[in-house]
Amino acid sequence: MKEITHHFGTLYHPISALVIYQSNADDNRETYVEHFDMDKNGNPINAHPLSEREAKILAKSLNTHKEKSKAFLKPESILPTNVLYINPTEKGSVIWFTKAKKTQLFFTESLEIPNGVTYVSAMLWIATKQNLTVFALTSDKRPTEKTILYHAPFFNVYENGSVCMGTVNVDIKNSTSVEEFIRAWEHYFFNSKFSHLNNHNPTNGNCVNIWKELIDTDKPFPKEMLKNTDKILKNILP
Repeated sequence: MKEITHHFGTLYHPISALVIYQSNADDNRETYVEHFDMDKNGNPINAHPLSEREAKILAKSLNTHKEKSKAFLKPESILPTNVLYINPTEKGSVIWFTKAKKTQLFFTESLEIPNGVTYVSAMLWIATKQNLTVFALTSDKRPTEKTILYHAPFFNVYENGSVCMGTVNVDIKNSTSVEEFIRAWEHYFFNSKFSHLNNHNPTNGNCVNIWKELIDTDKPFPKEMLKNTDKILKNILP
C-alpha cells in the first residue's frame, strides 16, 4: 500500500448538504431549501432551513469560482510584446518568445557540467497547463510565421521540442494571468536539473562540451551550433 498511495488523488470530505423540496401543486409550486451539517461519518445532521447568511456564502463561493475560471490567461495590463498567441480557454495555451539572455542553469552530476550562469539563445515557447514545448531562434527580433525554428540546445528535450519535466511538480492554477503563466513555465524549465538527451542530439556538435565551454563565461550561445528543425513558426501554430 505504501508504494501506491502516491497515485491517489486529493480526498474530499462532506461537511454539509442541501436538499431542495418542491410542492406538487401544478399551479403554484413552492420551493424550500433545507441545510444539513454532516457528522464525521458523512451522515446528515442538524437539519434547518437554509439561512440568508448561508445562501450568501454559497452564492459568493460559486461566483468566485466562475470569476477565477474567466481570469485564466487574462493579461494583467497591456498584453506583453513577447506574446505571439493566446488561447484563453480552460485548456488554454500560450506561444511567446524570449531574447538571448544570461540565466542560471542546473545539471545532474552524471553530465559532469558545473551549475552556473551562462547565455542561452533566443527561444520560442509553447505551453498549456500541463505541457511545454521549446525551440531555439537565431534572432532577438519578434518572430513571424516564416521564422525558422531550431532545436532547443538543451537536455531533457525531445526531437519534436516537447520537454520532459521529470519530477517537476507543474501547478498552473485556473486564476493564472498570462504573465504569471509565462513566468511559471520559464521558472520550471530553467530551475529543473538538465539530466539527459532524449534519443537525439539537439546541437551541431557535442552538447555536453558546448555547455561546459559556456558556463560562467560571457560568451553568447554559438548560433552555428543550433540545428535546423526544417520547420517554420507557421508549421506549429494551432
